[in-house]
Amino acid sequence: MGWLWAIIVGFVLGLLAKAIIPGKQHSPLWLITIFGMLGAIAGNAMARGFGVEETPGIDWSRHIFQLVAAIVIVAVGDMLYMATLGKRKRARA
Repeated sequence: MGWLWAIIVGFVLGLLAKAIIPGKQHSPLWLITIFGMLGAIAGNAMARGFGVEETPGIDWSRHIFQLVAAIVIVAVGDMLYMATLGKRKRARA
């Protein structure tokens, strides 16, 4: 059940990050989901580092860290995806 939640959270975080980043991202949906999952993991680690491990109620600060990490990872990951995709297209031509 933990993997299912990780995929759902990664999907939602990836889509939110993709919506916040200006311009068009060319990464496929499965890759955006993986980037979102990585953002959730990195955001949890950052929150733990800042001393926000658990709070009563909704962990808004932890979610903010997750979203910021997902935005960075989606932006960098999309640039890397396009760089590799561009190299493959030039090699085929």
